Amino acid sequence: MNKNSFYTYILAFLLAGGSFASCSDILNEEPNAGYDKDNYFTSADRVEMAIMGIYNSISDYRHYGWYEMGAHASDDTYFTARVNSDNQVHDMAHYTLSSTNEWVESLWQFKYQGIDRANTVIEGVQGMADYGEDETLYALEAEARFLRAFLAFDLVKYWGDVPFKVSSTVGYEGVYGERVSRETIYDQIIEDLDFAKEHLEWATAASSPERPTQGAARGLLMRVYLQRAGYSLQMDGTLTRPDEPTRQGYFDAVIDEWEAFEENGYHNFYTDGYEAFFRNLSQDQLNSQESIFEIALYHMQGMRNGSAWGIYNGPQVAEPEVSPSEMPNYMQRANGFFIVVPEWMSFFDEGDVRDSVNICTYRFIWNADIQNHERQNRAQTGWYPGKWRREWMTDEDRGKNNNYADINVCVLRYPDVVLMAAEAYNETGNTSQAWTLINRVRQRAGATPINSGNYRTLLKAPKVYDLPFIDDGDEQGRVRTALYWERGFELAFEGQRKYDLIRWGILNEALHLFGENSAVNQNGRGAYPAYQNFQTGKHELLPIPLVDIQSNPLLEGKNNPGY
Repeated sequence: MNKNSFYTYILAFLLAGGSFASCSDILNEEPNAGYDKDNYFTSADRVEMAIMGIYNSISDYRHYGWYEMGAHASDDTYFTARVNSDNQVHDMAHYTLSSTNEWVESLWQFKYQGIDRANTVIEGVQGMADYGEDETLYALEAEARFLRAFLAFDLVKYWGDVPFKVSSTVGYEGVYGERVSRETIYDQIIEDLDFAKEHLEWATAASSPERPTQGAARGLLMRVYLQRAGYSLQMDGTLTRPDEPTRQGYFDAVIDEWEAFEENGYHNFYTDGYEAFFRNLSQDQLNSQESIFEIALYHMQGMRNGSAWGIYNGPQVAEPEVSPSEMPNYMQRANGFFIVVPEWMSFFDEGDVRDSVNICTYRFIWNADIQNHERQNRAQTGWYPGKWRREWMTDEDRGKNNNYADINVCVLRYPDVVLMAAEAYNETGNTSQAWTLINRVRQRAGATPINSGNYRTLLKAPKVYDLPFIDDGDEQGRVRTALYWERGFELAFEGQRKYDLIRWGILNEALHLFGENSAVNQNGRGAYPAYQNFQTGKHELLPIPLVDIQSNPLLEGKNNPGY
C-alpha cells in the first residue's frame, strides 16, 4: 500500500463520521458524529475502518507529526535553538517544563485517545460472530493490539505508573482511573505484542511499513524488554532496575526475537545505503526492508495530519520572498528549531558516511538578487540534524506548505534491531557475537570494524570523549562503551537516544559531559543548558498534566516526583 492509499482509508473513515459513541480516558465531550459501537462491528471492512481511527490519532500533527519531538529532547546529541520559555517544546528540551506544559498535555491526551480507540476495536472484534474462526479478524485484532502496545509503551517511558485499562470507556464513571504499576502495564504490552507476532505476517517487498508486521511486533518487543531491564524513575524518586536474574530473562527474550529475524531473513539494511534511506524517506518513498515501522504523515489541506519532520527538525530554509501564487515553485520555509551538539562531527570514524547525513552544516537563505534560495555554511554552533530535509523532498512536496510536509517518521529501523540484539548478547556474556553485530552496522556505514584490539584508538580520547560513567575495564564494559557511541552514530535524533540514556542510568552524566565541554556553551552563550537544569529523580519522567491531576480524584493530587 502506498502512502496515498493509506490516507484514502483514513479520509474515508473520517468522512464517514469515524468515531464511536464513548468517551476517551481524558476527554469528556461526546463526539459530534459517530457510530454506535455496539452495532458497528459486523464485517472485516468495518473493523479496518475503525483501525484507521487509531492511526488518525497517532498521525495527528500534534502527536507524532510534531509534538513527539519535544519528548525526545534534549540528550547528548541535540537541543533546541532557543532558550526562551514557551511552555511547549523549548521548556521540554531544556528541562524547565511544568505540569501545565501545552505539548505534554497534548501528548498525554493523544496517547489515551489512541489506546481507547484500540480498546474499542479489540472489544468489537472479539464480539463478532466469526471471531475464533476467521484469521482475518485475528490479524486485524493483532494490528489494534500492536498499536495499543505501541502507545502504552510511550505512556510508561514518558510518565511511569499511570492510569491504564484495556476496556473502552463508557459513560462518565469510566473516564477516571488510578495509577497502575508500570510492571502491570509492561505485562499487558508484552501480551499484546506476543499476540501480534503470532497473527501478523512477516514483511515482504510488497508490504508498507506504515502498517505493523510480525517484524514490527518482534522489534518493538525487543525495545520493550531492554527498557524494562533498565533503570526507571519510581514514585519515591529513586532510579531502580530489576534484579539480575530478571534482567537476564529479559535479555534472553530479546535474543529469541532476534533469532526470529535471522531465521526469516527479509529485513536488512537498505540496499542503496544510509544516505539514500533518509533521502527517500523525505521523498515519501516507502521501503519495508530497513524501515520496519513508521508513522504515516501526509499533509492535506484542512486535515491535522501534516508532518513537521524536516521543517522543525532539519536545516533552516528562509521563506521565499515571492507572491503567493509563485510560492509552490520554491522550497517553503523550514524553521530549524533543533541544533546538533557539534562535537559529534569529529567523533565519526573517517569514511563513515553517517556524519554528513546526521549533521547538516548549512542552511538556505533567500537571495533577492537571483530570486532564489542559496546555500550558506554555518558556524559549528549552528549545525542542524540532517536526516530530514526540505531540499530532499520532491518538487511538489517542497512547495506544498509553509509549516508541514509529508515526511513519515520511522520509529523502528533494522539497524536498531541489530544493535538491540548486540546489547542483549553482551549482557548475557556473549561479547564476541555483540562485536559481530555492532560491526554489521559499522560496515554498512563505511566505518572501521571495531574490537578490543583497536578499541582504545577509536573509542577513547582524543578520538572521542572518555566516558567516566561506564566502566570499560573488561570486555563487557568495552562493548557497553561501543554501544553508547554506535547507537548515537546510527540513531541520533530518531527518538531513542534519551530513553537509552535513561535505561542505562546515565542521562544526567551524559548531559553534563557534553554540556560542559561543547562549543555551544562557551563564551557565556549557554545555548545548550539542559545539563544545568536537569534534576536526577525528576526529569527522567514528564509531569502528568495539571488538568488531569485536578480532575481525576483517583490520582489523589500526586504528580510524578519533583513536579
